[in-house]
Amino acid sequence: MPTVYVVHCIDTEGPLYESLQATFARIANIFDLHFEPSEEVLAQLQNGEIDVNSLEQDVANVLSPHLLKHNDTWEKLDKMLHDALSPEFRNAHQDSLGNGWVYNWHCVDLVGFSANPRRRELGFHKIFDHFSNILNETGSNRDGLHFHHHPIPFSESAHHCATHFFNHKPMIFEILSRDIIDRSWFPSVYRPGFHATRPDSHWLLEQFIPFDYANQSFREDVFTQKDLAKGRFGDWRRAPLNWQPYHPSHDDYQTPGNCRRWIGRCLNVGTRHRSLAQDDVDQAFQEARDGKPSILSFANHDFRDIRTDVTQVQEMLDSSASRFADVEFRHSEGREAMRKALELTEKPPLNLTCEVTDEVLDITSSSPTFGPQPFLAIKTTSGEYRHDNLDFQEPLLGWSYTFDEQTIPLENVEAIGVATCDDYGNVTVVNIDPRTGSNSQRHL
Repeated sequence: MPTVYVVHCIDTEGPLYESLQATFARIANIFDLHFEPSEEVLAQLQNGEIDVNSLEQDVANVLSPHLLKHNDTWEKLDKMLHDALSPEFRNAHQDSLGNGWVYNWHCVDLVGFSANPRRRELGFHKIFDHFSNILNETGSNRDGLHFHHHPIPFSESAHHCATHFFNHKPMIFEILSRDIIDRSWFPSVYRPGFHATRPDSHWLLEQFIPFDYANQSFREDVFTQKDLAKGRFGDWRRAPLNWQPYHPSHDDYQTPGNCRRWIGRCLNVGTRHRSLAQDDVDQAFQEARDGKPSILSFANHDFRDIRTDVTQVQEMLDSSASRFADVEFRHSEGREAMRKALELTEKPPLNLTCEVTDEVLDITSSSPTFGPQPFLAIKTTSGEYRHDNLDFQEPLLGWSYTFDEQTIPLENVEAIGVATCDDYGNVTVVNIDPRTGSNSQRHL
């Protein structure tokens, strides 16, 4: 039966605080409208009672009470989560098969920042660990636990945006190295911070992560919100305007081509721009009816009440289902949706053989890796986490790495980690004790 795979991505960033002054600063930045901050003026803007050059509705949308009601403490966020993760709430929002709602938690590590006016949860593993624990506590074993990343802006303020993975603080390598060594974990599914992909992140993802819920192609560009004009941050103006994942081209991540990873379309819910509408949901159902692989994906944030958005999307799904009786929809984990919709050939996880002999790490894979090399993570005896390239012995199957004065002497290495995906999205993580040569392998 034709099927729409429904993937709810959540940019999982922990609590977020916003003062009244900060709210008005955002309005100035977005619309170039300047007001003295006050609750009275805020209410007038929310109700469209102030003439702002025909932008009344746009301003009201940005200032909607739903968007401004933040989970600004873990206590508030956890209270929401315990309800949203409950069987009662999930089963009140069922798919065509009677299965309850599924979430995909794309966890960020907010590290490398020197200013934090929005009181974000800074530190390695903080958000990942919190959500790992709460998913275990609530028996949420159908949910996905995935990856999200915020590059460091030049301001080094935790609430500012950036697009460059490799600027003055390329924290991505330490984050992934710590994931491998500290948590025996590595991602196969990604959601970009600020919806932004650029050549640097495009090429890094091509090496390591097979599934990418990033495409925000929309019916029209957002010209009334000047902070997003001309493709700033999430530029998807040339990308496919449909619900079929595609392989990007080498020089333009928005254009279908011959690269490895799959990019899926992912609109917003509960936010001020590129919001999922009934027409978009109908389009997904029609494309499934036409025999196309259809993944209907949408994203919001955990620092807002996700339950309102879930109910809104479920209503749209039910509306489409009533008019497309020959199409079913399934609430889905992100990796599984890609596998099913694209009819990828099922395969077992690959095995990595890792041996350290005479200061050389040799790595052999039982089958081809997704990208050209596994991700090498190194923890030094002084507590630093490093990443480096491998030497290629057999493309996609064999590599080596030499520990010496030109890299890191083996006596200065506390732990080694190696991780890779295959093209089915299986993940293999190996942790190695350089002193004994013993290692453990985990498949995700």
